[in-house]
Amino acid sequence: MRITVLASGSKGNSTVISSGRTRILVDAGLSCRELTRRMALTGEDPCTLDAIVITHEHIDHVAGLPVLARKLGIPVYFTEGTHSAWARMITPKNTMSYAQWLENMQAQKLARAEATAAAAAAANALDPEVPEPVIEPPPIQAAIDAELATKPAHSHRLPPEPEPEECAPEIAVKAQKDPAFLPALHFFQPGTAFSIGDIAVNPFTTPHDAADPCGFVFESGGIRIAVATDLGYIPPNVKSALKRIDVMLLESNHDLEMLRDGPYPWSVKQRVLSRVGHLSNDTTAQFLERDYDGHASWIILGHISESNNVPELARLAAERALINRASLLGNRLLLAHQSTPLDPINI
Repeated sequence: MRITVLASGSKGNSTVISSGRTRILVDAGLSCRELTRRMALTGEDPCTLDAIVITHEHIDHVAGLPVLARKLGIPVYFTEGTHSAWARMITPKNTMSYAQWLENMQAQKLARAEATAAAAAAANALDPEVPEPVIEPPPIQAAIDAELATKPAHSHRLPPEPEPEECAPEIAVKAQKDPAFLPALHFFQPGTAFSIGDIAVNPFTTPHDAADPCGFVFESGGIRIAVATDLGYIPPNVKSALKRIDVMLLESNHDLEMLRDGPYPWSVKQRVLSRVGHLSNDTTAQFLERDYDGHASWIILGHISESNNVPELARLAAERALINRASLLGNRLLLAHQSTPLDPINI
């Protein structure tokens, strides 16, 4: 088997898992153009991808998903909860600004007044003594125009990808009607294994602030590769899933002191530190020292924050944990990057 980490971090995540005859892309958190560029740099051919599997719906994991899936015409695997959340996110939502609401209310009021006036005019024709109704003037249009100038007419939770789509004409037509359209869609449940080609996929639930987040263990020919990022802590089910792993991509997101003293608002710091946030260097090191079985030939530290961590701090914490257990000295340690892909690891 082979693992190629194309990108890992808060600006985009994507990894290729390959066996002898199957290739799976885990997440598509970069643009389609950038994903195909990085695949070419690492010797991976996008046209040989068999499927895309998604861990969760956050934008750094799905930014290029619809364009890439439609371009290659390949199936995408989600949990139902993740797909629903992603579809809601990618579908443009029309919202009404206060100025538009005010204008709409005034138009309705004016229409009612005109209807009342018309009824009164008809009644007055029969009875001249009926007084004509007074119609209130509309609000000053300049005020509405000023309000409209400061508030957008529409709100898109996810802006459309700027790059043009290159896909079959019939797919392009469907995509225009439905931004969440995919060539093929498959659902899976965490805890229930499924197969893509000759790769067995074992999804497991992870604690993160998304609809239905999960990690994966991919197995083929007796080799097991795990992807476990975006989790606030390591619960028993994740510890169990990470047994007998040959290559492990594991989160080491932040240094606690850097996060606490860093630029993030306090609310974001609380989210990152929570049990549905991200793993700190210390938490990852604690897992490696206390719960990791030492089986992996390679440990890849991923999702390293550019604002609240330094790669060497993540490496140092993990190395100290491994050094404390003589049986782990044979484990090789790598750091995944945001801006450049790692060389493929064959095992």
